[in-house]
Amino acid sequence: MASPELKFDTNTELASRRTGMSFQRTRMSADRTLMSVIRTALSLIGFGFTIAQVFQKLRDQDIITKAAAPRNFGLALVGLGIVMLVLGIVYHVQFMLGLRHLRESMRAEGLVHGESVFPVSLTLITALILLIIGVAAILSMAFHVGPFE
Repeated sequence: MASPELKFDTNTELASRRTGMSFQRTRMSADRTLMSVIRTALSLIGFGFTIAQVFQKLRDQDIITKAAAPRNFGLALVGLGIVMLVLGIVYHVQFMLGLRHLRESMRAEGLVHGESVFPVSLTLITALILLIIGVAAILSMAFHVGPFE
């Protein structure tokens, strides 16, 4: 029969490992949340850009005479997608910094091992690239300059 000290050490070790794994699951959950924000923002940006471009082409071909309302609606959708993406990125970064800080403080107290690393999120990099593309799209739509004109 195992001594109480050994049993306590084993239980503590198992709890420490489970807690360490829960940090990884929480990190992946935060990435999934950011992916949802990316998906929605990409839909808004793409749909807004498409609306604006279709009506601009119709106006350029003299099929319609005014395209200000659809253009403004397209700009609004792209702007909403950009704002949503910025808020999602800010929330994700704040959450991940807090999670890293909590994990580090628990590691310093010896409650978790902290052997596995928290790599930079590929989802965050994707969100930042999409943000750059979204800003380029709205500048192109608003000022008729840039790569999308």
